[in-house]
Amino acid sequence: MNEWWRGAVIYQIYPRSFQDENGDGIGDLPGITRRLDHVARLGADAIWLSPIFPSPMEDMGYDVSDYTGIEPLFGTLDDFDALIARAHDLGLKVIIDQVISHSSDQHPWFTESRKSRKGPKADWYVWADPKPDGSPPNNWPSVFGGSAWAWDAGRRQYYLHNFLTSQPDLNLHSPAVQTALLDTMRFWLERGVDGFRLDTVNYYFHDDKLRDNPALPAAKGALPPVNPYDMQNHLYSKTRPENIAFLQRMRALTDEYSARMLVGEVGDSLRAVEIMGEYTEGTDRLHMAYSFELLGPDFTPAHFRSTIEGFFKGAPDGWPCWSFSNHDVNRHATRWAKHDSGGDALARQAAALLLSFEGAICLYQGEELGQTETDILWEELTDPVGMRFWPDNKGRDGCRTPMVWERDEHAAGFSTAEPWLPVKPPQRARAVDTQDGVEGSVLETYRALIAFRKATPALLHGATRFLDLPAPLLGFVRGEGEGAVTCVFNLSAKAAKLPKGVGGVTVGPAQGMETAGVVGANGWGFVR
Repeated sequence: MNEWWRGAVIYQIYPRSFQDENGDGIGDLPGITRRLDHVARLGADAIWLSPIFPSPMEDMGYDVSDYTGIEPLFGTLDDFDALIARAHDLGLKVIIDQVISHSSDQHPWFTESRKSRKGPKADWYVWADPKPDGSPPNNWPSVFGGSAWAWDAGRRQYYLHNFLTSQPDLNLHSPAVQTALLDTMRFWLERGVDGFRLDTVNYYFHDDKLRDNPALPAAKGALPPVNPYDMQNHLYSKTRPENIAFLQRMRALTDEYSARMLVGEVGDSLRAVEIMGEYTEGTDRLHMAYSFELLGPDFTPAHFRSTIEGFFKGAPDGWPCWSFSNHDVNRHATRWAKHDSGGDALARQAAALLLSFEGAICLYQGEELGQTETDILWEELTDPVGMRFWPDNKGRDGCRTPMVWERDEHAAGFSTAEPWLPVKPPQRARAVDTQDGVEGSVLETYRALIAFRKATPALLHGATRFLDLPAPLLGFVRGEGEGAVTCVFNLSAKAAKLPKGVGGVTVGPAQGMETAGVVGANGWGFVR
């Protein structure tokens, strides 16, 4: 069995921002193909492409209007085939986003569904009658603010949208909808993709009784959260038990093909790690899952330990995918900046930390450069989240700005035109050409650490045993016996003393350690 995904390093590409080849200021598939050598040289095993399908782009491609086409801004199906071929020549697998909890309201399926309550696709989306007073069917909120229900004057009913009103939720209680979605996935499997990243995988089903979600207890005297979505326990609007059977249908489809893979994004603030385990246990569900547990502000030994231990305790035969940054959150070099001792120390340490975890690893484009969050002005915004919640939540544009290749070129080599989001001096300063071949740079550190991971079986497949170390030290052992690796990290900007013989292991000088038993600021050590 070819389980290439276990221990793999997956490189996430945000197509709008990777490389613009045709000079319109927006990244495209030919641009990605041209820059794939950078990913291969980094040492990654696979690329994940954020959505590339036709879309009105109200949510930057996460509002799909055709599941079996290519958005013209990005290119053509021929361009996609060329990208697949080049990636495979370089030894890179290709994973594409699947956004099947909802579509665009411009999708022909929704156009047909809203025509009539009795049409052939009348039940392909989630429709419900209003309450007697005309209000929505229940209290479910949208992730993007306001009610999750929008009124349609034609059908005289509300439709469900967990995100934008232009992103109606598909009704996966309908077997016909399930089959249609699986057919679109088969289209891409036949075209040679190696796997799917499943957006909002726990949003596929809703409670068919449309019961109200309960409120979460509010902290005494505290202001409400910026987004009222965070005031509910979403028991009925997502993570429903019917999801498991559909995941099994998806797995059965991918198992018809050799060495294909499913990784699901779990969106939940209360029990994400538990859901990750539930969705990956056994051999008939997802191959992997990831959540936002490591994509937040917590940068403590206790948080990393509880998250990783919690997963493997809950799903000893499941498999996680860990990441520190992606297209939805502030970049971790900025998010955790207060823990940095200076000179990109935290960016290098974060690389060592992430690449030592048990599971697959996902890197977000620019992370290997120590890229920081771009300061976006109101007039530069494109993200509906930022527009809705500004200035308390500035949205996701700051982590989506273009990749920087050549510092002194126009738009840092991303485009010959004005880019769709700005390239600013702090980001330009981290261009690939300023770090390539420079000893100790963040880029060269990533290359070295990925190579070390690949050459060390314990870091690819070894089980994890945590050491009882005092904060700010985090320590664990990967693997058993002679091949075991002890990993120690100082998650602070000051040197820390390592107790002798902790857990039966004495850690001596190693990379990031100043002397025997002393771990430098933002330092780390791997000892075999």
